[in-house]
Amino acid sequence: MPGLYFEELEPGLVVDHPTRRTVSETDNVLFSSLTLNLAPLHLDAEYSKDSIYGQRLVNSLFILGLVSGITVPETTQGTTMGNLGFEKVTFPKPVFHGDTIHVRTEIVDRRESKSRPDTGIVTFRHLGINQRDEIVCDAVRVGLMQKRPEPAATAQA
Repeated sequence: MPGLYFEELEPGLVVDHPTRRTVSETDNVLFSSLTLNLAPLHLDAEYSKDSIYGQRLVNSLFILGLVSGITVPETTQGTTMGNLGFEKVTFPKPVFHGDTIHVRTEIVDRRESKSRPDTGIVTFRHLGINQRDEIVCDAVRVGLMQKRPEPAATAQA
């Protein structure tokens, strides 16, 4: 399914994204290493077993990227002009190796762009939810979305 245009992203619309992703140890170690986040809570099993979690945590920025990415096919693929930013991001519950994440998106708000008449600004709320139905990521973001193109004018004879 292609992304939705500004006109289709009405406040109150809820999309339960069909893609689910089980997070692996490799995902966590690779992402943490690539981003130079060498916190032992992500990488060191011996250190982490004495933490309040009793095991390593998956890097929260990986989870934010995963949650955002899962939403693309049903909301913004081919219809976005860009991500304008995140207004709020929280991680109410930790994510561990082997957790499976699915995402629900709600359209919170939208408005016409003041400077670009062919676009609008949409506020999305993305909830990352694990297999226990716990919210593990709550992200509110704003995107610049294309309006539906006008049909081509037919040539007059």
